[in-house]
Amino acid sequence: MTPESIREKIYAGLIGKAVGVRLGAPVEPTVWTEKLIREVYGEIDDYVRDYRNFAADDDTNGPLFFVRALWDEGDELTYETAGRTWLNYIGDGHGMLWWGGFNISTEETAYRYLQDGVTAPTSGSIELRGQIEAEQIGGQIFSDCWGWVSPGKPEEAARLARIMASVSHDGEALHGAAYVAGATAAAFTASSIAEVHETARALVADGSHYARVLDAVAAYHAANPEDWRGCFHMLERDFGYDKWTGVCHVIPNAGVTALALLYGEGDMPRTAAVASMCGWDTDCNAGNAANIAGVLQGVQPHWAKWRRPINDILITSAVTGSLNIVDMPSAARDFAVLALRRRGDAIPEGWADKALARAVDFDFALPGASHGIRAEGSHRLRTLPGNADGAITVQIDRWAAGDNGRVFWKPFYRECEFDDNRYRPMLSPVTASGQRVEISLTGTEALEGPRQVVFVPYVRFAASGEVRELGDWSLLPEDWQVVGFTLPDSEEAVDEIGILMKQTAEARVFMNVLIRSFTVTGAGKTIINPHIESEEWGSVSRFSFNRGSWGLSDGCIRGEATKDGDLWTGHAFATDQTATAQISRVEGESHLVSVRASGNERFYAAGIHEGQAVILREDFGTEILAAAPVEAGQDVTLTFAAKGETLTLFIDGREIVSATDSRHPRGMAGLRLGGPGVVICHRFEILEG
Repeated sequence: MTPESIREKIYAGLIGKAVGVRLGAPVEPTVWTEKLIREVYGEIDDYVRDYRNFAADDDTNGPLFFVRALWDEGDELTYETAGRTWLNYIGDGHGMLWWGGFNISTEETAYRYLQDGVTAPTSGSIELRGQIEAEQIGGQIFSDCWGWVSPGKPEEAARLARIMASVSHDGEALHGAAYVAGATAAAFTASSIAEVHETARALVADGSHYARVLDAVAAYHAANPEDWRGCFHMLERDFGYDKWTGVCHVIPNAGVTALALLYGEGDMPRTAAVASMCGWDTDCNAGNAANIAGVLQGVQPHWAKWRRPINDILITSAVTGSLNIVDMPSAARDFAVLALRRRGDAIPEGWADKALARAVDFDFALPGASHGIRAEGSHRLRTLPGNADGAITVQIDRWAAGDNGRVFWKPFYRECEFDDNRYRPMLSPVTASGQRVEISLTGTEALEGPRQVVFVPYVRFAASGEVRELGDWSLLPEDWQVVGFTLPDSEEAVDEIGILMKQTAEARVFMNVLIRSFTVTGAGKTIINPHIESEEWGSVSRFSFNRGSWGLSDGCIRGEATKDGDLWTGHAFATDQTATAQISRVEGESHLVSVRASGNERFYAAGIHEGQAVILREDFGTEILAAAPVEAGQDVTLTFAAKGETLTLFIDGREIVSATDSRHPRGMAGLRLGGPGVVICHRFEILEG
């Protein structure tokens, strides 16, 4: 396996996971039985529901964020690091997980125990939780990632999956984690889906109920290789929800996952369709099975119709808003870095740096990769599947004078752009004012008509919808040209970056535009004027949050907390930064500005705390790095600068206290109520660099 082939296989698995979840989600509720799905949709061979954009789902949240334990704390996953990853990235009571209630939702219950100081594996144990609750499906559905970072090493993938799953699960659920992770790892090198299944089955203890259901499916398949519905009816009879109770038990769904793999015959779309047609936990089973089949099969041309609506974008719902807009090819590269690092293999130059960089770098090297590039504004403008010489192709289909459109990438989304809100994402822009954009593009020779298409770079602003042209219109270049521009200063977030195009000749033209790289680099500047923001995702647009109540009042951000609360924006990988907040300290004893926040439990905060000016370090506990007496009024401007290892607090423009620390190198910035209280924020800025 080469680094490139590992990255491509992971990418194929990510696509399969996204396809399965998107296909299965509309028929997940229990009213959608196998019989009803068959009566309504027949033999499924396409998505059953259109989404403008598919919002976050727990099945994709978990694999994308639980693996951050390896980035934050090193390659050796432990029970302790697994539990800390939950606490750092999961918002308290929203996003990421199904918040169905304590002792109802297996994951929520585990999270509450972690908050109370109960550590893994006790937090997920049968001894503490009871067998039914501990053996629900969650340990299985989140475990794909451990196979992605252990390519060709199913035993290691299963070991890692059991550790992470033990945070919330036990018993048969841990076999599910091992099976999915092991099958994913085996699929990198296996020659058939039968080999994948057999390898993963060997990781499950003989005599377990999980082994029993896997063996029942394999035996039925061997005797009836064309009758997947008959196999499912066997599962209904012998392993159904009437025998395995709780909200969603792992055993029935393990049977469906194995069924979909074997009857899907290693084809990713067919595997996802079979899993979805079975009913039960359709998004979970289709996501797991399609990931495994995707890794085995590798990206194929006939996947195109399944890939197009996804367009290489996953939306997640951790507390790190900028990381919730996931570019799948970049994510595949980052998983490959972890895989290569853990194998002791050489990592291609630049990959590791890009994984933690405050930058965007699209190279279109993976087969059919779009990186979320869109073509809109004309029904005769579209992106084509596949890549030509490492470039994405945009087709201009017989434009006449006045025909126009735009090709762009979205660094930010608004709540209104989604059809559902089941797992409430919180999104912060990936880019900021002052960053440098470079797009390498060319126009091909016209197959028909005069080649008189002109273009200009542009951005669109998210709040007003204003489209701003950045430069002069010019003919599409005949040779490769790098088009560079700077994102303009604005109090608005940008939600489109790209080029506008129009045909200037009367005669129609048929030609293509190729884009082979798209980068956004450099330090940025974020200005939040609450007057132009909106209340979205249960908070304020552009912000993610943890605890407290955050909204808008009289053109200001208002935050209230009964315990503590945090509101964040900016990029999760920003390094040197200065955050300034103009606030009114309405109630309480702790009003702070935070910087370099990687999540709920790791950040610096500074401001006025219990009558002192302080700089605090949060790292699963609070440590005062510096403190000084201070007199301040109700209305103050707090400025907190992090430059290298130097941390400095200014109040109303005057330096008050400083400290030196290197624990937290990068992260978001925001507001913090360090205890019960109320804060009003009139303006907030982040200056990077």
